[in-house]
Amino acid sequence: MSGEEAPTLQQQPEQEKKLDEPPPAASEAPQESGSSPAAEEKPLSFRSLVLTGYGGYDKVKLQVKTQKQPQLEAGEVLVHVKACGLNFAELLGRQGLYELLPAPPVTMGMEGSGVIEAVGEDVKDRKVGDRVIVLSRSGMWQEVVVVSANLTFPMPEQMSFEEGAAIPVNYLTAYMMLFEMANVRPGKSVLIHMAAGGVGFAVTQLCQTVPDVTVFGTASAPKHETIAQGGVTHPIDYRTKDYVEEIRKISPKGVDIVLDPLGGSDTQKGFSLLKPLGTLIVFGAANCVTGQKKNLLAMAKTWYNQLSLTTLKLMQSNKAVCGFHLGYITDEQLISRIMFKLLELYGQGKIKPRIDSCYHFEEVTNAFRRMHERQNIGKVILLPEAKKEEEKPKSSPEPVENVEKTEAAVNDKKEETTEEVKAED
Repeated sequence: MSGEEAPTLQQQPEQEKKLDEPPPAASEAPQESGSSPAAEEKPLSFRSLVLTGYGGYDKVKLQVKTQKQPQLEAGEVLVHVKACGLNFAELLGRQGLYELLPAPPVTMGMEGSGVIEAVGEDVKDRKVGDRVIVLSRSGMWQEVVVVSANLTFPMPEQMSFEEGAAIPVNYLTAYMMLFEMANVRPGKSVLIHMAAGGVGFAVTQLCQTVPDVTVFGTASAPKHETIAQGGVTHPIDYRTKDYVEEIRKISPKGVDIVLDPLGGSDTQKGFSLLKPLGTLIVFGAANCVTGQKKNLLAMAKTWYNQLSLTTLKLMQSNKAVCGFHLGYITDEQLISRIMFKLLELYGQGKIKPRIDSCYHFEEVTNAFRRMHERQNIGKVILLPEAKKEEEKPKSSPEPVENVEKTEAAVNDKKEETTEEVKAED
């Protein structure tokens, strides 16, 4: 499980197949002459972040892939990706703990935004040049993607690409939990852990669309001012205080809704904090992630301390326990309905993603580290575009390699479809 997941897509294997085909043979290589349409057959090169194996930050490599121009099937679009979202699910995936991610080598990334560059047959409501938000189970961390047009969503004119990439996973998760499962209503109270993260901000903003909802949010003390400004009624420092005691001081009867991305003993605490007729929604197991690599002890501890109930105990407690995993939502109509509702709320100024930081693909290690060490306040964004020279640190030990493969290189080594680019630490 993960605190921040993504929708299930049937077409993802096709996308990976199309964007991982070998480059054309030498005899098919494009000619320099402009007298034929051969220029259209020029191999496509694009930057991609590839998980090469399970483990630490170094397992995610920036590569340049070279292949044939993708042939779109009916209902598909080709998108030039401008921004991608980093989610906690990718931290789990890097450690081999996210069951929906295909085995390495695989391009991660479940959400992004960009511009449509080509459309397949039967695509009626999307056209070349449209700015869109894109959803996928994986494969979004690269410069170009082929996806179903049904899982692209037109971006409002005033929305930036960074905001577009920050909305899907976090806000779909928050909306479905609050409104589809917990049925939040005026006068209710909500506890959200990791309140300064992407889902935390989404939950807080969506709670403000309902009158008189009290939000308790756990976060480290330096983040309290920001989350309070964002709408958290009662920020609580989980590092120095017992959040159960702090909530009881303010609300002796507890809370109506607990949203738990942590798992383990925190799920038990959340259940104990529920008022009668309250709802606990477990949507992650962040307590399993303690270091760069898989921690079997932390996993065992989380598993041992998980909430265990009999149906009789549940009945007698008059409480509801739910599980939520966006990755297993297969109803595309449901996803689309809520995405358009979220875009409507954005247009009304009722929600707006908070962007914590943006990292170019070369800086993916820094992006992972920032989220892993809980330094982010809001969404961490990845940018496929190569980092410009003037943006690079003066002390950069080694420049990024030229991302374009030459025609000669393609012809001389047909089977070589990727090359690694030096990433910054």
